Amino acid sequence: MTQNSTQNGGFLAEVKDAVTPRATLLVLGALALQLLFIASYVGALHDPRPKDVPFGVVAPRAAAQQAVTRLDQLPGSPLDPRTVTDAATARKQIMNRDIDGALIINATGAKDTLLVASGGGTVLATTLEKYLTALEASQQRSIRTVDVAPASATDFDGLSSFYVVVGWCVGGYLTASILAISTGARPANPRRAVIRLVVMALVSIVGGLGGAVIVGPILDALPGSVMAFWGLGALVTFAVGAATLALQGMFGVVGIGLAILLVVIAGNPSAGGAFPLPMLPPFWKAIGPALPPGAGTWAARSIAYFKGNDTTGALLVLSAWAAAGIAITLGASVFRARREDEPLPTQAP
Repeated sequence: MTQNSTQNGGFLAEVKDAVTPRATLLVLGALALQLLFIASYVGALHDPRPKDVPFGVVAPRAAAQQAVTRLDQLPGSPLDPRTVTDAATARKQIMNRDIDGALIINATGAKDTLLVASGGGTVLATTLEKYLTALEASQQRSIRTVDVAPASATDFDGLSSFYVVVGWCVGGYLTASILAISTGARPANPRRAVIRLVVMALVSIVGGLGGAVIVGPILDALPGSVMAFWGLGALVTFAVGAATLALQGMFGVVGIGLAILLVVIAGNPSAGGAFPLPMLPPFWKAIGPALPPGAGTWAARSIAYFKGNDTTGALLVLSAWAAAGIAITLGASVFRARREDEPLPTQAP
């Protein structure tokens, strides 16, 4: 539309020229993402409460069963108690991340021991201490708290694991978005798709190492193997990047919004970062472990504080996202190339 025709058409014509139907749809999509962001973060984090926290009880048989029954009947079912044979087994189960805490009942005195693991989430550890302190006081007993896997003094509220994973996720979808939109949102051919995946892998290796060095030797925010964090960071970054490339291959520029929906809007509040999984509402607690931020945060905390235990499930989740991203990215590029090679239908004379 020329300048003269726009002027002749008035303000309405100017609006139509400035905001195309495609732009209108994208703006509506951005508005939807904005509202989903608010709903997801506030919904997940506005009222954290423990629910069915795996919890052990160590005591002589009769006392143990009574304690389990008492804990199981707490209002709101904050704990999922089960008997454990002895204190050593309770510690081992906490380190294996099978349970989040344990109460060791003293059969000869009135002071019991509470085992927690603030490395798995400081908020959860302090919440368990609050609940058990109140419960023990109602029974004219007291407790002393022992932190089996303490969070680093320089890891405030145990959040560093979550933040480094968020950084890796951001690097993944930003890099993939830049690779795609620089020459069109959909891969033009399989060769270009392979090139983008290779570049994504190289960026993931560098970003994974950078994040591991920053949280380890530079800031001393997290204990644990730099090599293990490097591998985790590379996998998290590539999994998110490959998934973003796949979504862009299928849906074009809209795929960027879908990647944000999965990783930022759904993934971050359900990752167990600010509040560990047992303190999240059921929906977010259910989806968190299946998304890259949640799987990455779980694995990072295991590396930092639990001797690398119980990382298999999280690594399989991340590997599945990476493998699916590769397959869909390549499949979408092959499908598109075949469609472009199809001859146009001939018109009847």
